[in-house]
Amino acid sequence: MTPGGARSFTGVQTALLGSGLLVNLIGFSVYPYLAVLLRDRMGLGMDQVGVVLGLATLVQFAGGLPGAALAERLGLQRSLLLAMALQTLGSLGFLAGGAWPAVTIAALFLRSAATALYSPSVRGYVVHGAGPDERPRLVSASYATGNVGVALGPVVGAVFIHDPGGMFAVAVALHAALTIAHALLPRESRDDREVIEPLRRALGGLAVLPFAVTALTIYLHMNFYQYLSSYAEGRVPTMFYGSAMMGYSLLLVVLQPLITGRVERMRYEYAMALGFGGLAAGALAFTGGNEISIAAGIAVIAAGNSVLFLKNVLEALARTPRSPAVVFGHQRLAEGTGASLSGLVGGGTYQAFESADLLPGFWAAVAAQCLVLPALVLVLHRRLRRPAMGDPR
Repeated sequence: MTPGGARSFTGVQTALLGSGLLVNLIGFSVYPYLAVLLRDRMGLGMDQVGVVLGLATLVQFAGGLPGAALAERLGLQRSLLLAMALQTLGSLGFLAGGAWPAVTIAALFLRSAATALYSPSVRGYVVHGAGPDERPRLVSASYATGNVGVALGPVVGAVFIHDPGGMFAVAVALHAALTIAHALLPRESRDDREVIEPLRRALGGLAVLPFAVTALTIYLHMNFYQYLSSYAEGRVPTMFYGSAMMGYSLLLVVLQPLITGRVERMRYEYAMALGFGGLAAGALAFTGGNEISIAAGIAVIAAGNSVLFLKNVLEALARTPRSPAVVFGHQRLAEGTGASLSGLVGGGTYQAFESADLLPGFWAAVAAQCLVLPALVLVLHRRLRRPAMGDPR
């Protein structure tokens, strides 16, 4: 126990948090350069590259649900070991893709599937056996360490951008070492009261409101994450933009642990107002189109997402009897739904404003959605609940 009375992290929890950091660092050292890699190795057009990356992203996010169901049956430690073995094979595939280009695509989908299994397993293991009072701190720490990897990954990848073979060789070595480390983790104990549902009931116990809000959060977030780089091109220096995006991830790392207690005690509706309000303010700031407005917008969006990302997970854990691994699988499916929607709707909307030479209007449209759509979700959810609750009003 620490002097303040808070329980320190166990050795296993610390190891898993460190693993999450390294896995994200490896993944995001490659992810920003995949489009260039596929184009150079395969000779694909950017439209074809977009289809490949879109399908891989769908596997990675939506695959979290079957990944969580599999983890519930295999056990979390075994699932982590299997996921790391698949990650190692995927990195080997990227390395071999230099000689056999088609192997690159197979490696991409293999690593996407591995991530779909790894993500709910590692987050489920981090909170395994923790009480309700400990979970907010552990969830926050899991997101914070993961975001350190997201922030540092592109910087590490930039060192190897002209030598992808070297980058993939390092990835193979790190994934192999992590596989060995996961083999040494103790197998988690099972609660005799824990019911493992059949695979056909993977969606059983779904926390509907957190699922819908998470999908909406990612939909609006990906408008910022996917399209701001194109908007910033020619408006601000590339190095400034890259540094600002690294700052975004580091802000999440700093803010989430600081606000965990307050966010955990907040009413969900209040957290939504703060979070989506931050996203709206950030989107409006982007309309300025200069260094100050873009940096300010990124900072405000980081603050809003710090609240939303954390509260969505805590609400999902609190509103369902399913195991944490399955809950995180549900959340990954919601994230995949939102990301896919952003690609389908956001891309077309961006192109329409770009064609009309009114790109700042795109961010005004995003800001309007940040204010209107969450309110519609809450109203719809309350209306659908009334008959089931027998509310006569």
